[in-house]
Amino acid sequence: MRIGLYPGTFDPITLGHVDIIRRSAGLVDRLVIGVAINRDKGPLFSLEERVAMIEHETAELSAQTGTEIVVHPFENLLIDCARDVGAQLIVRGLRAVADFEYEYQMVGMNRALDSSVETVFLMAEARHQAIASKLVKEIARLGGDISKFVTPAVREQLLEKLNR
Repeated sequence: MRIGLYPGTFDPITLGHVDIIRRSAGLVDRLVIGVAINRDKGPLFSLEERVAMIEHETAELSAQTGTEIVVHPFENLLIDCARDVGAQLIVRGLRAVADFEYEYQMVGMNRALDSSVETVFLMAEARHQAIASKLVKEIARLGGDISKFVTPAVREQLLEKLNR
């Protein structure tokens, strides 16, 4: 069984994330979406809220692709999380050259820690390349329209969280 791990903070999950999930589901038999606890980032949504959002947004996708999709919170090293879930593959989404530079360093470190786990990069679809959770939250805080960047359900949760 090919198991892939797609890690992130997902605060909140965006259409860019959903695109990468959909496409990476075609590469593996089981896709684990690793939700990083990462207290340093100070997420807007709690871990439980982020997990629930991802489960909601991927429920139909699992049936459509035939790939088992599970959500797994983690707070340890990414490579240790990959080992914990039995992943042979880490999936990372790229939007821009700046993403690649950071991810390139991460691959080197992860390979030094465990060379049996490969990393695969998927470029975001052109229409999703500018989407970043941080920017979506900022646009929402300032009263902008985020409907092009998140699903209606996520939009509602984000606006409710911001009391808008």
